[in-house]
Amino acid sequence: MSRVRVDEDIRPLSEFRAGVATFVKQLHETRRPMVLTQRGRGVAVLVDVHEYEKMQERLEILEEVYKAEEQIASGDGTGHEDAKSRVLSGLTQ
Repeated sequence: MSRVRVDEDIRPLSEFRAGVATFVKQLHETRRPMVLTQRGRGVAVLVDVHEYEKMQERLEILEEVYKAEEQIASGDGTGHEDAKSRVLSGLTQ
């Protein structure tokens, strides 16, 4: 996902209410998130649905990595040679 462009992607909530279709079109075309503000403070972030799905997939992968790191740190991990043997034996079956 592209980074927010301050000059284009931070907009007041009142503008969003007045032109929802335009905002959705911009999200789709730029694939950048949009920050909505109210009284000068960020209150919501809009994201294109495809970009959201990609973020969710990446988050799931990161959670698996963190889980694996915790398992290794607690001694519950499997060594490289043992894991390699298991994978290779599974491939031959």
